Amino acid sequence: MTTRRDLLKSLLAAPLVLTPFGLRPVRAAEQGPLLDMRSQRQFANRLTRPVRAVPSAGTRRYDIAARQFHGWVGLTDPTTAARLETTLWGYDGRYPGPTIEARRGEPISVRWINALVADGQPLPHILPVDRSIHMAHTKAGAKGGVPLVTHLHGGHTETESDGEPEAWFTPGFVERGPLFAKEVYRYENDQQAGALWYHDHALGFTRLNVGAGLAGFYFVRDANEDRLGLPSGDYEIPLLIQDRNFTARGELFIHSHVPLAGAPAPSILPEAFGTGIFVNGMLWPFEAVAPRRYRLRILNGSDSRFYALAFEPRLPFLLVGVDQGFLESPVMLDELVLSPSERADVIVDFSHRAVRGKEVRLLNTAPAPFPKGDPPDPHTTGRVMAFRVGTETVKDASRIPDRLRDTPLPDLLPNAAIRELLLIENEDEFGRLKTLLGTVREGARTWSDPITEDPLLGSVEAWDIYNATEDTHPIHVHLVNFRVVSHRRFEGELEANGRLTEIRWLEEDRPPGPDERGPKDTVRVPPGTRTRIVAHFDRPGRFVWHCHILSHEDHEMMRPYVVREA
Repeated sequence: MTTRRDLLKSLLAAPLVLTPFGLRPVRAAEQGPLLDMRSQRQFANRLTRPVRAVPSAGTRRYDIAARQFHGWVGLTDPTTAARLETTLWGYDGRYPGPTIEARRGEPISVRWINALVADGQPLPHILPVDRSIHMAHTKAGAKGGVPLVTHLHGGHTETESDGEPEAWFTPGFVERGPLFAKEVYRYENDQQAGALWYHDHALGFTRLNVGAGLAGFYFVRDANEDRLGLPSGDYEIPLLIQDRNFTARGELFIHSHVPLAGAPAPSILPEAFGTGIFVNGMLWPFEAVAPRRYRLRILNGSDSRFYALAFEPRLPFLLVGVDQGFLESPVMLDELVLSPSERADVIVDFSHRAVRGKEVRLLNTAPAPFPKGDPPDPHTTGRVMAFRVGTETVKDASRIPDRLRDTPLPDLLPNAAIRELLLIENEDEFGRLKTLLGTVREGARTWSDPITEDPLLGSVEAWDIYNATEDTHPIHVHLVNFRVVSHRRFEGELEANGRLTEIRWLEEDRPPGPDERGPKDTVRVPPGTRTRIVAHFDRPGRFVWHCHILSHEDHEMMRPYVVREA
């Protein structure tokens, strides 16, 4: 079997382009050299802050259109120092998209518009389109253009507004996926304060559409958050961290394999890693901060890269919240690990004497792939951004209470049988490495196989997720916020169909880490480990659970599930 490391070493393989006669590899003269990120200036450009989305006058209705535009993400020509503009896709023509601010208990509606057109004609994709098994299912874009559908990640959302991967649509709704339900989505916002995010979720296109820029923040606020007195306004900073590659002309670049004999083309890589780190759409930015407390809302929006974040000079993170809301009490951390799609709500105090008047760098030490891959380059992917701390004392009226919640996190006691789920790697019929989900007893399953997860409406279920692969996978479950119960290392035997047998435990159950003890929607499942989560399934309909490494979910590591009514 071809190993993951062997496949990743083929990153220099030529991408493919769509022509009137089908897909073919890009010739060297067409591709051109890649931009060497070591030639780019670091901490030279100010961090951009996403704009706030504005509803239609007198309503709670938003119209947000995905558009193609040209923008500057901090790239310059290494020879001339001229700015290199990049073709991007963005919600409302912005990267990141506008931030939606919602209040708990106040529903809003959003009409997500596919405006990827020019001169009345649908635009082609700006990245090479993968003819994976998902594309075979989607069969989109032949007439109407690139398919899109927006998912509110972390939203407690009705099934018709969830952004299900097969609810995609092309510009003008000319083509619609088989599960398309309606044009205007409704978000109830009946959940606690937290940092959600929205991004494209079209079947087989997610990594390309998010890679092109389709992502944005969505904050739910509530009275409990108001009373805490945390840093706010200019002192609350959202940080969307993503890695990217570019051509020497400044255009986005995503690696692909030269297709194998007989395989659909192009064949996607098991992971995708960029050599430049971008925060809020700017390459290695800086932010000027006063010597006081700041609240950082950090989101890992990368395709595959994990981040192990720490400051230099050393400053602690005071973790107050995770994916879907506040912890019971603040937790002090020296390092913050985030897998793709995880969020962290942290307080950082820049008033320490050791950092006044200095540049504090946010660094990354996470291997890629995580946790057994290569370490980041300390001069490029090991750096994220910088904070330039002022010297003038400013008033800081913020505070950090010992108790962060007005009500305790609920005890979720399972009232149904434990589900035993499986993360597995194997090869597809063309010899390509393929990551899949499945069950311990039945083995690997693809997107189109019959549904195996069907919790009863109102039930509380424990899901035991067994990772039989060599990487950590961030597993996301739509609809619910769950609690992480435990981790436990194991050994076992994988049969030809992927069934896991002869399970042997290597340790007792370990409690979740301090950064996992809040309301979560994405959990890191380490290799050779069974991770248990528990969730309350309180809305009926079809939803999705999947790995949030985008290259994995686009190549079958995603499964539908149904909350069934009695």
